[in-house]
Amino acid sequence: MTAHSKAADPAVSLFSRTQTQSMSLNRIMSERDAVSEAREAKTARLRELRLEKEADDIAAAAALAVQPKRAGKR
Repeated sequence: MTAHSKAADPAVSLFSRTQTQSMSLNRIMSERDAVSEAREAKTARLRELRLEKEADDIAAAAALAVQPKRAGKR
């Protein structure tokens, strides 16, 4: 039984190291995905705000163009 334990020791160590690396990789990928999703959400929010501001600016410019010009004092 002692020979079996000594032979299994490197295998257990290797498996443990591989499992740790896999867990680290999964954590890193999850963090990367979370950052990417946050960036996409922020970009979408900023795009909506920009489009809304541009629409307001266009509406304001159109309203100014439609207003009649006042005659000057004589």
